[in-house]
Amino acid sequence: MYPVELTIPMAKDLTSFGFTSLTNADEVNAALGATEGTALLVVNSVCGCAAANARPGAKMATQNEKAPDNLYTVFAGVDREAVATAREHLLPYPPSSPAIGLFKDGKLVHFLERHHIEGRSAEIIAENLKMAFDRYC
Repeated sequence: MYPVELTIPMAKDLTSFGFTSLTNADEVNAALGATEGTALLVVNSVCGCAAANARPGAKMATQNEKAPDNLYTVFAGVDREAVATAREHLLPYPPSSPAIGLFKDGKLVHFLERHHIEGRSAEIIAENLKMAFDRYC
């Protein structure tokens, strides 16, 4: 577990941009199990690729003409219950942080694992997500 004081600025990077922080299993199930609409989930992390690539890329992508109805985030190493439940919704993919998933009508339709994020620019991640938004949103 990371000290919450350490992660507050990293969490605010997304929540101040309109992402809703999910902190327990019930919130995650309600958000990701919705049977209508689209939802973007960012599994946030303290690592450098979350700061330099995942968070900025997700934020840039949401400025697309087509964007998800809802924006959510869970924080790996902080919100254990929420992250564990989110990872159930992200199956069959193995646990990954950071990670970004797009859900449509309660089903995972697009997923970026850490290896898709690490070493790629925020702009490349944003473009990848925008293509998914154009298709599913």
